[in-house]
Amino acid sequence: MNNELQGRAAHVAGIRERADAEMMAIGIDEAFIGLLVETFYGRVLSHPELGPVFDARLSGRWPEHMEKMKSFWSAVAFRNGAYGGKPVQAHLGIANMTPELFPKWLELFAATLDDIAPNKEAKAWFMATAERIARSLTLSLFYNPALDDPALKRS
Repeated sequence: MNNELQGRAAHVAGIRERADAEMMAIGIDEAFIGLLVETFYGRVLSHPELGPVFDARLSGRWPEHMEKMKSFWSAVAFRNGAYGGKPVQAHLGIANMTPELFPKWLELFAATLDDIAPNKEAKAWFMATAERIARSLTLSLFYNPALDDPALKRS
């Protein structure tokens, strides 16, 4: 059992080392993660459609949310285990959240990266990751398998 634990620890360490190297190669560090989160969510708040949805859910809790998002993006980028939340559950039951808001979120995220990403590789990495996250959340929150029922499609 001890060898198994050591092997697992070495495997996790290898994943983190590769992630660190990948992020370093595209100019990403913790400072960039902080700038990305602060800049992006500042823009979210002023967005005419996204702002009200986010602020209704997070009013009075923005500082905590910002720290959580920094941990989330750090964990995603550096594979460091910094985030231990449950994103799907956190987004359940948010008033006025619709699938149509996710493309707007992605557009704003892309515009933010256009302004602050250190290079096109960093933008591409963060956009691909954000698109996977948006797709996953959209499917988890709004997908209805009954809509894919072949019997319904024939009608």
